[in-house]
Formats: sequence, C-alpha cells, structure tokens
Amino acid sequence: MKIHLSSVCVDDQDKALRFYTEVLGFVKKHEVPLGEHRWLTVVSPEDPEGTELVLEPDSHPAVKPYKEALAKDGIPFTSFAVDDVHAEYARLRALGVQFTQEPTEMGPVTTAVLDDTCGNLIQIAHTNY
Repeated sequence: MKIHLSSVCVDDQDKALRFYTEVLGFVKKHEVPLGEHRWLTVVSPEDPEGTELVLEPDSHPAVKPYKEALAKDGIPFTSFAVDDVHAEYARLRALGVQFTQEPTEMGPVTTAVLDDTCGNLIQIAHTNY
C-alpha cells in the first residue's frame, strides 16, 4: 500500500494552481471539469508519477472553520519535504511568499511555515541527518 492522493483545501482553485505551480514549483497533473469546480491535481516535477496533491475546493461547510482554526493556532495543514529549508525559504521569500515561521531547527528536522494564499499554512521541512 502507498499514498496515491493527498488533498489541500483551497478557497480558489485558479489562485491555488498559480501558487502551487508558479511559486512552489509543482506541475499540473490532472484538470477535469466537474461542474462549478474541477478535479485538479499537482505533482512534484521530481516524481511526476508519485503522490498527487488535490487542490480541493473548500466549499464544504465543515472545511472553512477547520482551516481557520488551524491557521489561527499556527498549525500547518500539511508538510512538504525540501532538500534545504534555508535555501527554499530564501527562494520563496524572494518571490513574495509570507512565512509565519522562519527556518527553525527542531531536533532531527528543520522546518518553516508559509501561507499558501488559499487559507492554509504549509510547512516545509528537511531532515538534519
């Protein structure tokens, strides 16, 4: 068994697609119209057949309060692995990305937390060994 899909709930699929591809560097994998929304996924260019991230509309009534509570408490919705948090932090800051946590060493990992502009905090992390 392996993870095939993971979701991040977004307030605007077009805005999310731009941010996740043009800023974070993912590539679009699938875009299938489904009425008002789309089945929209992105993947890492390093693993195009790997786990897909679904840019899921946050239109379900339970999602927005959940996202707001996580963001208010500073809790990331999900985490992405990077080779070097410090380098990725610098690259993303140069692109105007807002961070709620600068690179911080936490034992065996270094993490930073960014605002994805779609209502989520996202952690980036790398292992220190």
